[in-house]
Amino acid sequence: MALLIPVLKAVLPHIGTILSAASPAFSSRTADPQIAELRAAVSRNAAHTKELAEQLERTITALDEAARVAEARLRMALWMGGGALALSALALIAAIVALNR
Repeated sequence: MALLIPVLKAVLPHIGTILSAASPAFSSRTADPQIAELRAAVSRNAAHTKELAEQLERTITALDEAARVAEARLRMALWMGGGALALSALALIAAIVALNR
Protein backbone atom coordinates (compact mmCIF):
# COMPACT_ATOMS: atom_id res chain seq x y z
CA MET A 1 0.00 0.00 0.00
CA ALA A 2 2.82 2.38 0.87
CA LEU A 3 4.40 1.84 -2.56
CA LEU A 4 1.09 2.59 -4.27
CA ILE A 5 0.80 6.15 -2.92
CA PRO A 6 3.84 7.60 -4.79
CA VAL A 7 2.70 5.92 -8.00
CA LEU A 8 -0.81 7.36 -7.65
CA LYS A 9 0.60 10.78 -6.81
CA ALA A 10 2.61 10.70 -10.04
CA VAL A 11 -0.24 9.46 -12.25
CA LEU A 12 -3.31 11.30 -10.92
CA PRO A 13 -2.44 14.80 -12.16
CA HIS A 14 -2.27 13.47 -15.73
CA ILE A 15 -5.61 11.60 -15.81
CA GLY A 16 -7.56 14.80 -16.48
CA THR A 17 -5.31 15.64 -19.42
CA ILE A 18 -5.66 12.15 -20.86
CA LEU A 19 -9.44 12.23 -20.54
CA SER A 20 -9.64 15.73 -22.04
CA ALA A 21 -7.59 14.59 -25.00
CA ALA A 22 -9.65 11.44 -25.51
CA SER A 23 -13.09 13.06 -25.14
CA PRO A 24 -13.23 14.74 -28.59
CA ALA A 25 -12.79 11.34 -30.25
CA PHE A 26 -16.08 10.26 -28.72
CA SER A 27 -18.09 13.41 -29.37
CA SER A 28 -18.45 13.52 -33.18
CA ARG A 29 -21.95 13.40 -34.72
CA THR A 30 -23.37 10.20 -36.17
CA ALA A 31 -26.66 9.15 -37.73
CA ASP A 32 -27.04 6.03 -35.58
CA PRO A 33 -28.80 6.89 -32.29
CA GLN A 34 -27.23 3.92 -30.49
CA ILE A 35 -23.74 5.09 -31.34
CA ALA A 36 -24.64 8.61 -30.25
CA GLU A 37 -26.00 7.22 -26.99
CA LEU A 38 -22.84 5.19 -26.42
CA ARG A 39 -20.67 8.21 -27.13
CA ALA A 40 -22.69 10.26 -24.64
CA ALA A 41 -22.25 7.50 -22.06
CA VAL A 42 -18.50 7.41 -22.71
CA SER A 43 -18.31 11.18 -22.30
CA ARG A 44 -20.22 10.97 -18.99
CA ASN A 45 -17.96 8.15 -17.83
CA ALA A 46 -14.90 10.20 -18.72
CA ALA A 47 -16.23 13.14 -16.70
CA HIS A 48 -16.98 10.87 -13.74
CA THR A 49 -13.55 9.25 -13.98
CA LYS A 50 -11.91 12.66 -14.00
CA GLU A 51 -13.92 13.69 -10.94
CA LEU A 52 -13.00 10.47 -9.14
CA ALA A 53 -9.32 11.00 -9.98
CA GLU A 54 -9.48 14.49 -8.49
CA GLN A 55 -11.15 13.14 -5.35
CA LEU A 56 -8.54 10.40 -5.09
CA GLU A 57 -5.77 12.96 -5.46
CA ARG A 58 -7.27 15.03 -2.61
CA THR A 59 -7.61 11.87 -0.51
CA ILE A 60 -3.99 10.88 -1.07
CA THR A 61 -2.85 14.40 -0.19
CA ALA A 62 -4.88 14.24 3.03
CA LEU A 63 -3.48 10.80 3.86
CA ASP A 64 0.04 12.05 3.25
CA GLU A 65 -0.53 15.00 5.60
CA ALA A 66 -2.07 12.73 8.25
CA ALA A 67 0.94 10.40 8.01
CA ARG A 68 3.29 13.36 8.58
CA VAL A 69 1.29 14.44 11.64
CA ALA A 70 1.20 10.89 13.02
CA GLU A 71 4.96 10.55 12.51
CA ALA A 72 5.59 13.80 14.38
CA ARG A 73 3.36 12.65 17.26
CA LEU A 74 5.13 9.29 17.39
CA ARG A 75 8.51 11.01 17.49
CA MET A 76 7.30 13.20 20.38
CA ALA A 77 5.95 10.17 22.25
CA LEU A 78 9.30 8.39 21.84
CA TRP A 79 11.17 11.40 23.22
CA MET A 80 8.78 11.65 26.16
CA GLY A 81 9.11 7.92 26.84
CA GLY A 82 12.90 8.18 26.76
CA GLY A 83 12.79 11.16 29.11
CA ALA A 84 10.50 9.29 31.49
CA LEU A 85 12.83 6.30 31.41
CA ALA A 86 15.86 8.48 32.18
CA LEU A 87 14.01 10.26 35.00
CA SER A 88 12.88 6.95 36.53
CA ALA A 89 16.45 5.60 36.32
CA LEU A 90 17.69 8.70 38.18
CA ALA A 91 14.97 8.25 40.81
CA LEU A 92 15.91 4.60 41.25
CA ILE A 93 19.59 5.50 41.66
CA ALA A 94 18.67 8.21 44.19
CA ALA A 95 16.51 5.73 46.13
CA ILE A 96 19.30 3.14 46.21
CA VAL A 97 21.81 5.74 47.39
CA ALA A 98 19.38 6.97 50.09
CA LEU A 99 18.79 3.42 51.37
CA ASN A 100 22.54 2.67 51.60
CA ARG A 101 23.28 5.66 53.88
